[in-house]
Amino acid sequence: MTTAATAEAAAPSEGFKLSEWIFTTDHKRIGILYLIGSIAALFVAGLMALGIRIEQYAIGESGLINFFVGDFSGEMSTGDAYNVALYFHGAAMILAFLIPGLTGFAANYLIPLMIGAPDVAFPRINAFSVWLFWMGIVVALLTFVIPDKPDVMWTGYPPYSVLTEGNTAFYVFTVHLIGFSSILGAVNFLVTIIYMRAPGMGWNQMNMFVWTIFGAFIIQLVFVPVLAAAVTLLLLDKYVGTNFFNPAAGGDVLLYQNLFWFYSHPAVYVIFLPAMGIMYEILATMAKNRIFNYKAAVYGGIIGILVITGEVWVHHLYIAGMPNWIRIGQMVSTLMISVPVGLMVISLWGTLYKGSITYSVAMKYVVANMILVLLGGLTGIPLAITSITVHLSETSFVHAHFHFIMGLFATFAVFAGVYHWFPKMTGRSADGKLANVAGALALIGTQLTFWPLFFIGTEGMPRRYWNYEMFPEFEPWHQMATIGAFVMAFGMLLMIIGWVNSAIRGPIVEENPWGSKSLEWTHCPSPPGPGNFPVSVEVDPEWTPYDYNRD
Repeated sequence: MTTAATAEAAAPSEGFKLSEWIFTTDHKRIGILYLIGSIAALFVAGLMALGIRIEQYAIGESGLINFFVGDFSGEMSTGDAYNVALYFHGAAMILAFLIPGLTGFAANYLIPLMIGAPDVAFPRINAFSVWLFWMGIVVALLTFVIPDKPDVMWTGYPPYSVLTEGNTAFYVFTVHLIGFSSILGAVNFLVTIIYMRAPGMGWNQMNMFVWTIFGAFIIQLVFVPVLAAAVTLLLLDKYVGTNFFNPAAGGDVLLYQNLFWFYSHPAVYVIFLPAMGIMYEILATMAKNRIFNYKAAVYGGIIGILVITGEVWVHHLYIAGMPNWIRIGQMVSTLMISVPVGLMVISLWGTLYKGSITYSVAMKYVVANMILVLLGGLTGIPLAITSITVHLSETSFVHAHFHFIMGLFATFAVFAGVYHWFPKMTGRSADGKLANVAGALALIGTQLTFWPLFFIGTEGMPRRYWNYEMFPEFEPWHQMATIGAFVMAFGMLLMIIGWVNSAIRGPIVEENPWGSKSLEWTHCPSPPGPGNFPVSVEVDPEWTPYDYNRD
């Protein structure tokens, strides 16, 4: 690695000025704004999840779910309130927490630092994208104050979403705002990665996180417009009187489902890829090892997912009336995508081999995630096989699998990323007893919450039922799951309290506390100022961000 001297970056402003954050075009501040917004979404979506679990704690009607969705007068039925909670929990967790937390916060803060760039390619567009995201959050939060609350879940399936008295427009506008924000981010970061890498940095010298973000944004750029088109047709059907999804007038409800899942299954990999990228960075740094089979993970894993991801959406419609021959084809393509995913997982495990491992809090989350991705992946195989999934579809087994592989795995990856790069963002450490206790509670809570759903799902417990009096034998399992949800929520609350406390009074640490070889740790201060690097970065042809075998 060599450096060429340039003018030093301007010193950052002293003290907190709100106007500097509102009008900022600095990718690091924009990343932190994404983090704040996504954690706020996680908090409210988590409250909805607790309301759902309280309602399912016992057979019968508790009515407490109305309180969680802002219906303090109890005018809504319990079923309607439950549907509103399901809508907000699903939409906020996926569209406002997981995707923005990974492709908004992590990508914004880390990509320019990892490739040796002073900022992103289009800083003003970047600033516009974060405020579009925040506007999407504001529209979603209006759910709790308007009388006709959206109740269409995160999928928005017609004909219910067209016939319901709930405000489907709020769902559509939330998708539009966050989707447009995502498209702007995709263009920005693809251009940044292609054209703004440090001189000398080849494609095979990029961090794995950079590669995973590159893949995720290609998926977003290709598939988000399809989702936008689907929900726009939904809007027109309900409020303008078109009949795209009305079979009586020549429409087809399956058209919406195909369009929705044509985006929403690739969206799994928009979340999965950056989450894996974060894990690669933490694991390689903490094990002081090169990435095992780097090229196989990149070209067989990441690129393989890009090639196949658009071919596996119909397994979400196995019981929706699709022809049998399509089910067989989709079973094959669904099983095929496990090959590139498997290459990435094997690469992750192989990186541990003969490593000198330091178990920071972030590394502990990574270890937990390596188990979660294994369990989530294995429980996905039965759902890919037509003869099994026709029985498991629409049961709590799908609910549990989905949360293991996407909800918990990706959520823990965001948490791990915050802990690992906390010294970079603040100059202080967030590791400590409170962080360890919070992580342990979150992990224990997740297992108590979702393992019971696997068991009762195989016995036929339907998804999305607020009252299950026809299945009284499942009540103890629901009670266990509800207790687990509160344990998990308490752990996450402690974690957020720990972050705030550490940012204010956490122990000050050296600029590269983990001994990383990556550019964001070796060539800029912690936290970085405007322009990131005091001197421009030029990469040696033999340099890699994981070369722990050379001085």
